[in-house]
Amino acid sequence: MDQFSRLFSGGQKREDDKEMKIGFIGCGNMGSAMLRGILEAGTYRKEDFIVSEKSEDAKKRVEKEFQIRTTESCRAVVEFADIIFLTVKPQYYEEVIGEIRTYMMEEQIFVSVAPGKSLEWIGQLFGRPVKLVRTMPNTPAMVKEGMTAYCVNGQVCPEEKAKVVELCRCFSEAEEVDEHLMDVVTAVSGSSPAYVFMFIEAMADAAVADGMPRDKAYKFAAQAVLGSAKMVLETGRHPGVLKDMVCSPGGTTIEAVRILEKEGLRSSVFEAMKACVKKSRGM
Repeated sequence: MDQFSRLFSGGQKREDDKEMKIGFIGCGNMGSAMLRGILEAGTYRKEDFIVSEKSEDAKKRVEKEFQIRTTESCRAVVEFADIIFLTVKPQYYEEVIGEIRTYMMEEQIFVSVAPGKSLEWIGQLFGRPVKLVRTMPNTPAMVKEGMTAYCVNGQVCPEEKAKVVELCRCFSEAEEVDEHLMDVVTAVSGSSPAYVFMFIEAMADAAVADGMPRDKAYKFAAQAVLGSAKMVLETGRHPGVLKDMVCSPGGTTIEAVRILEKEGLRSSVFEAMKACVKKSRGM
């Protein structure tokens, strides 16, 4: 039986079929970033992937960009894949899981990317024991600089967890966290690229106001943020220490820092993240 035939064969796998098959249910911005990173890692063949999308336009986009098999059927993904990424929006989880739960196989692993949806909640939708990995990636996965938090339920063994982590590390760093911290992860890494983009945009706007061409303003601001983040990660020094290294006595930087403190930069970030955590917990 060839792989295409197997796709519609009720999910029965050959004993000699050792290659791991990977499926995506939904492939928007986040799903595409994850899929791109995994494909570019070169570990898996394109024949080992399948993506389901309901709209014909979305299917054509995926086929054009990735040259992999697509389908309108969520069931077809479950009947093909060993690891299934549920990369639809949280409000569609009940509908999707309702469509696939009677076709799932005991050994399959399902990976959630839905903020605010617990392992217990997702497990209840399946209505029977299921191997679940809950993740929270972020959009820098699009350039293979993402950050992904993950936790697993009791059905997932260490070897299975390692397989999923290996896939996640194709597009991001990956760290295991206790599930009660996943809403905090949403605020500190899942949503925070938006805060950083706003900061870059604000710095660029200010530079433009003082005469710098916009294309150069974006480059200078973005590279400063990139380099600063790299210093935190690679030096291991406290951000406050690194800030102090830039602030010469009576200089330009400390004057700018004074205004940021006066205008409440820290407090604004703090309150924004608290609001994000609250929203995630209420989803």
